[in-house]
Amino acid sequence: MKKKPFFRQTKAVCFTLVLGLIAQSCSEGDGKGTKQGDASGGQPSTLSVEGMIVQTDKVEDKIYATGTLLSNEEVELRPETSGRIVGIYFEEGSPVKAGQLLSEIDDSELESQLKTLKVQEKLARTEEGRQKQLLDINAVSQEAYDVALNELNTIEARMDQLVTQIRKTNIYAPFAGVIGLRNISKGGYVSPASLIASMQQIDPIKLEFAVPEQYIGQVKEGASVNFSVTGNDEVYTAKVYAVNSTIDVNTRTVKVRARSSNPESLLKPGAFAKVEVVLKTYEDAIMIPTEIILTELEGQRVFVSKDGKAKSQKIKTGIRTERAVQIVEGLAPKDTVVMTGLMSIQEGVTLDFKEIKNPLSEVNIKQPNTTL
Repeated sequence: MKKKPFFRQTKAVCFTLVLGLIAQSCSEGDGKGTKQGDASGGQPSTLSVEGMIVQTDKVEDKIYATGTLLSNEEVELRPETSGRIVGIYFEEGSPVKAGQLLSEIDDSELESQLKTLKVQEKLARTEEGRQKQLLDINAVSQEAYDVALNELNTIEARMDQLVTQIRKTNIYAPFAGVIGLRNISKGGYVSPASLIASMQQIDPIKLEFAVPEQYIGQVKEGASVNFSVTGNDEVYTAKVYAVNSTIDVNTRTVKVRARSSNPESLLKPGAFAKVEVVLKTYEDAIMIPTEIILTELEGQRVFVSKDGKAKSQKIKTGIRTERAVQIVEGLAPKDTVVMTGLMSIQEGVTLDFKEIKNPLSEVNIKQPNTTL
């Protein structure tokens, strides 16, 4: 019975000692957090990160499309009359001049008919002159003279028709270009449905491609586009000369045509082309990597260094490229943007930059243990 009070006293003393130790531990913990932690007590006061100094650069707002090369001019050469081929005056796949004789159809029968009409025309003209003299002295009626004149006019009309038919027996190049493979042989019979050969003008050459309707206001006559073709590493330039007046209801795109010089005939009609269309050029654009931008409900922001400490900066973005985003508001040249540690960084934390670089131009400036 006498041991109970002593036990209670001992228990109370131990409890008091435990509370004191806990209080002392908390007090030491608070002091330690003030030196090495932030307000939350879970983050270090100095954060080692990598940074980027903001610079301006020339940036082009581009869209990409696929297109097809077309001949500047193209025609299928077919005869306008039927007959036997008596002459072929071109080499397959060779250049030809405008107006050059390419092929000839036998016109001997037409020439014979023309020769006969020339004799008849001479006699009719003599008769018309004689009747005119008689009419002047009232020796014949006006009706007799009109019959002679009508005969002369009829023969002349038939002669003109024959001359036109004879001219059609010759096939000429309508423009300067390159002629393709021939489909006729000397001595063969052709008709207006027969294909002699195809002919193209490929210098300059046309480029046809389609752009989405939302960009059509930015693609205008005179605009430059870049393109490349399969099997050729060279990049060519073409100038837009026509934009279709209607939008394709199925694809919601608009066809555009441009021309490019092709003096060495390296570009061939029908080739597949990869097209790069420059919509606008920004001479002093601020570009930063896409991955360092933080997106929130209030908008987008990045962390910058302000007097050596992290500061959250709201931004507005513009065009995007494969690697970067344009900043139209919120950053200025020579600002230092934080690139790493974005998941743990907080406002006001001291920044220790282990590396400062510009990944857009692939230029790195090593500055170990530098605080900005």
